[in-house]
Amino acid sequence: MDGISAQDIIDTVRDGLIVLDADLRIVSVNRSFCVMFDVVAERAMGQKLYDLGDGQWDIPELRRLLEEIVPTASTVEAYDVEHDFPDIGRKVMRLNARKVFGSENHTQFVLAIDDVTDAVIAQRDADRARLLAQSIVDTVRDPIVILEHDLTVVTASRAFLDLFGSASIEIEGRRLEELGKGQWNVAALTSLLTRVVPDDAPLNDYLLEDEFPGLGRRVFKINARKVYRPGNHVTRLLVYFEDATEATAADRHRDTLAAELAHRIKNSLQIISAFVSFEIRRASEPCVVGYRAMQARINAVAELYEVIASSTAFGPVYMPNYLAGIASSLRSSLLGDASGITISVVADALEIDPDHAVPMGLLANELATNAVKYAFPSGTGKIEIGFRNRDDGVVLTIHDNGIGLGAAPKGGTGMGSRFVAAFAKQLGGSVATASGSSGTTVTVRFPTNILAARPLEPRAI
Repeated sequence: MDGISAQDIIDTVRDGLIVLDADLRIVSVNRSFCVMFDVVAERAMGQKLYDLGDGQWDIPELRRLLEEIVPTASTVEAYDVEHDFPDIGRKVMRLNARKVFGSENHTQFVLAIDDVTDAVIAQRDADRARLLAQSIVDTVRDPIVILEHDLTVVTASRAFLDLFGSASIEIEGRRLEELGKGQWNVAALTSLLTRVVPDDAPLNDYLLEDEFPGLGRRVFKINARKVYRPGNHVTRLLVYFEDATEATAADRHRDTLAAELAHRIKNSLQIISAFVSFEIRRASEPCVVGYRAMQARINAVAELYEVIASSTAFGPVYMPNYLAGIASSLRSSLLGDASGITISVVADALEIDPDHAVPMGLLANELATNAVKYAFPSGTGKIEIGFRNRDDGVVLTIHDNGIGLGAAPKGGTGMGSRFVAAFAKQLGGSVATASGSSGTTVTVRFPTNILAARPLEPRAI
């Protein structure tokens, strides 16, 4: 390495570097040190280190390092010294020192100085933020746990530790499903939590019910969010456990009462329907048609409460079951077992708001009743009730393969058509009719806001 001096090598080092003689006078300094601490190299040569900058370097911890530690230890690494310099402010220096022997076996000291002020301040800020966050977490009444992306526990709130009888040392570093006696080892929960970080998919109101040691049977509502600290790319999960045991029990009790009430209403309507049947047997022929139409309408409303009673809640109404019940009621009240007319239902797995269920059921009932009365003079045919979700709305269809409106006998009162128009208007729907020799299709198109808000898994009728 001809032409390269020791000073050239020293000046390429990123850290501040000083070479001191046995009296701690400066033999050499590099460019990084001069820039870092605003020192002029020529003025520094030959000075005692402690005299630099009008005595700014006369630092007790630095004296201890150079006068007590290095002479006996020979090598010291990562020795932190923090000091307020009048000219350049507060600095945190990470020192590496080594005792060496120069020419003629003279003792020298090499001192490497890394300015770690920004890193130390950032770490202190992070530690303060962590302590503040932990304090906030610990003040929350409900249990909270923070997980790594692989679902290992980073930390847990005091409420979590107290409720589940754990100590932080027992759970930190363990996977969530390993805690307790396996209460959290739920495949669906694990699957949802593992999607929170990569997919940025928050977990909302997941219900977990199990027997917990010392607590008995509990229901927890679990919410999870991705959290991260800017600048270090660390991403974690904050998981919040809300004890929903009492609320769930109250909901179940309410649902039981609702189902009982719906069952009683249905029974009352069936009693009224039975009275109508009694009157039909005594009525003259011109009145029978009106009585049967009345009975079909009563049965349509009763069918709604049958669906509600079966679902144990006054919640959204599942349309396939509801329409199937109306079809069954029409078969029993208008057709009988020997009829050649069939009524079927083809419906998507949709739910509607319960407030819309009565007019929707009566609308389907009126349209299907009209088809039964007028489409099949021969006494045979098919009626299909459809309920489907389309891009621009929800569609109720009543299709028959009868003779068509043009060939249908006249003489109705028009009351059924007025009912249809009134029910459709109440639901914000519009009615369109297509008819020919191959049959008639009545289409009622509704806005999607008649559907229940929550998503639904398909169910069999």
